[in-house]
Amino acid sequence: MATALHHLSSYDASKVPDASNMCFGIVVSEWNSEITGALLQGAVTTLEKHGALPENIHVKSVPGSFELVYGAHQMTLNGGYDAIIILGSVIRGETPHFDYICQGVTAGIAQLNAKSEIPVIYGLLTTDNIEQARDRSGGKLGNKGDECAIVAIKMAKF
Repeated sequence: MATALHHLSSYDASKVPDASNMCFGIVVSEWNSEITGALLQGAVTTLEKHGALPENIHVKSVPGSFELVYGAHQMTLNGGYDAIIILGSVIRGETPHFDYICQGVTAGIAQLNAKSEIPVIYGLLTTDNIEQARDRSGGKLGNKGDECAIVAIKMAKF
């Protein structure tokens, strides 16, 4: 569903399983840190709101969005996680770099989900400008980090 039609932070809390016995890995990109920091805060706050213990939320950072796939893959190998969330932000520029990064991360996460026993939740914002990214990282359209946390909890119970 298009974000314009769905607030990213809106959900029915009664349909979210208890996360108190779950462990989550989060891989967050350092690139566009204003945005990814807000996504991370949203994800952690929402996981804790639904019972996840702070010591069961493990955050690792990677330099850029392309490295999110590697980071998530390493977390799937290390085990102990019920779900892994990737958080990044790619903002369109003047070159095709945006397309390559977005396609690469999307394909990599899809491949991890097809091959791994652990769900890897896709939290890559792909926006045309910084305002769109801000709107989706705690602004007027909510926080994609919140949405990813809810998806992670539900998929861990799948």
